[in-house]
Amino acid sequence: MARTSNVFARVEPEIKEQAEQVLDRLGIPMSNAVGMFLRQVVLQRGIPFDVKLPQAAPLSYGSLTREQFDAEMEKGMSDVKAGRVYSADAIEAEMKRDFGV
Repeated sequence: MARTSNVFARVEPEIKEQAEQVLDRLGIPMSNAVGMFLRQVVLQRGIPFDVKLPQAAPLSYGSLTREQFDAEMEKGMSDVKAGRVYSADAIEAEMKRDFGV
């Protein structure tokens, strides 16, 4: 058997649990997955996946709690009261530009 070395990493418990569930379904022990990642770092000479910020997406009603929805509505009402409004055509053009919709 090849010699091994220990790697200690701190991760959020929820992320660790979710990763373990996925890896269990794949039949891959966590230590093997970490080893696979490190081998790819060596082979790729860097992180083996894109590291970038996710594309901004508009809020969806279904993803908000009642409190978050109320806060968003309050922000909107404040904008209307302050005169920070835009035409529907301007919003449509911005949505097409930013989100492709």
